[in-house]
Amino acid sequence: MTAAISLLNLVPQEKQSAILVGVLALLDKMLAIHRLDQLYTEHKLTGMGKEKFAKTLLGALNINIEGGDELQQNIPHHGPLVIASNHPFGGIEGVILAYVIGQIRPDIKVLANQGLQIFQELKDYFIFTNPLSERDPRNGPSLRESLRHVKHGGALLIFPAGRVSYYQSQKKRISEHQWNRIVANLVTRTQAHYLAVFVSGQNSPLFYRLGRIYYRLRMLMLPRELLNKRDSNINISASSCIPAKAFRPNTSDIEQTALQRVQSYVQDPLWRHTWPSSSTLLLQPLIPKVPSAEIKTELANLAAEQKLLSYRNLDVYYAYYEQIPQTVREIARLRELVFREHDEGSGNPLDTDDFDKTYTHLFIVERDEGNIIGAYRMGQSDRLLKMGKQDPFYLSAMFQFSAQFVNRQAPCLEMGRSFLIPAYQNSFQGLLLLWRGIGRFVCQFPQYRTLYGTVSLSKLYDPRSVSLIQHALVEPTPNAKAHTPFDFPVSAEIADFAGQYPLANHLTSLLAGIESDGKDIPILLKHYQKLSAKFHCLGIDSHFNHTPGLLLSVELAQVPEKLGKLYLGEGWQTYKAYSRNDGMQ
Repeated sequence: MTAAISLLNLVPQEKQSAILVGVLALLDKMLAIHRLDQLYTEHKLTGMGKEKFAKTLLGALNINIEGGDELQQNIPHHGPLVIASNHPFGGIEGVILAYVIGQIRPDIKVLANQGLQIFQELKDYFIFTNPLSERDPRNGPSLRESLRHVKHGGALLIFPAGRVSYYQSQKKRISEHQWNRIVANLVTRTQAHYLAVFVSGQNSPLFYRLGRIYYRLRMLMLPRELLNKRDSNINISASSCIPAKAFRPNTSDIEQTALQRVQSYVQDPLWRHTWPSSSTLLLQPLIPKVPSAEIKTELANLAAEQKLLSYRNLDVYYAYYEQIPQTVREIARLRELVFREHDEGSGNPLDTDDFDKTYTHLFIVERDEGNIIGAYRMGQSDRLLKMGKQDPFYLSAMFQFSAQFVNRQAPCLEMGRSFLIPAYQNSFQGLLLLWRGIGRFVCQFPQYRTLYGTVSLSKLYDPRSVSLIQHALVEPTPNAKAHTPFDFPVSAEIADFAGQYPLANHLTSLLAGIESDGKDIPILLKHYQKLSAKFHCLGIDSHFNHTPGLLLSVELAQVPEKLGKLYLGEGWQTYKAYSRNDGMQ
């Protein structure tokens, strides 16, 4: 056996004896290390440079790497970077990832188990540590070297579990050990970007059986398991690159590390879902813009109290279809224009239905130009029920409401079909004016104590993001159920994390690792969270291009004081007093 690869390399020479050498030689045979040595000899691996060695070893084992291109595309070419991966095999994934990442980042270092010292040719990749003994004094210098490397702009690959995945009886599945919090510590202290990697696959059943007998047998079996990967396809899945600022500040290293571990499992190809094919591939041309003069004429005929507020060149109104048919037509045109940007459009020349004639329209107009910039459609539940229709609510097509749901119990507002034109979507001004308009409306009609409606989660979001949002925010209620549920539960590892930590606190960083364009949860959803909204269920709107939507409700008199004053202004205290008197003025 060559000196290049032998169990003897793991034992200091001064501690070797004739008996120990004999025992280790026998173990070399039993654990297939002799076969690995033959591989070395046959392919002349001894003494190769690290890149050539990794490439030759993978070629000799005929291992096909899938997903390497995706990983490389997500790696920044320079700057501090921490990459963390699960550890399903215990050896070959380190070689694969070092090789794939090294083609983009030649400065890559791998914080690795000292057992990988058997690959002497790869020593330039590795910073060795002993994960099985956290108090090993040799770990201190290794961790300090890792910190220096990242601080100086280097890329570092870590397998934070410190050991190969194993069968965990309490989980009743093969899973990772708890990750070492060095991963969170490094990202926080260096403000490095973070990249989560998931390597798919498992070792042999024998490996897990022996590991249940005695955990150290897992490490001894690693050479055999490496050779068992011959002629296999190994899939790598990578997150988007996550900036350090995406992680919630003041989170403990332990919680952030648990989150970063889950971010690896989020990439598991087994936890994937695809949206139905879009039904709006052939989009009809939009109708022509309604002339501003016609809109101005309709607005001039409204009662004075229907102008809710003004700000600079913007006016906020509410009105009914019979008062403003041409304005509603323009609102429907703009809705279709904006919704198409989010893959939610109907494909028709305008987004309209019969509910436009029975619902209340709240909208913002540029006073001088007569242009609509944004709108909400509001259903006044008591007014709708008086019309005598069997089910007058638009959202009844998406959700099954029981007689106990708020829209049949007390006057409330069903909110929907909200939009802002593109020029105002990145401005807080537009959304603020819409909500100030809602505030002025309820000051005029204080019997409306509850808002309910949906927030659309565009199909531009990955289904994993929608599943995480659903799991984090929804508190199921028996009074409302989706006709078409979103049946895509989170994986077991995510469920375990959510059982220990508040998932809602980490949606931003989780989505940052999933969404390739870096988008966060919708701004309107964030707004409802600030209003202490209750999220009842998530459903698929089969009449709106199968768009997922969250059903929610807000008790207006109970919103945070600061927001109540912001939206209702001087009427805030009067509105709250109406609530305290149980609806009696």
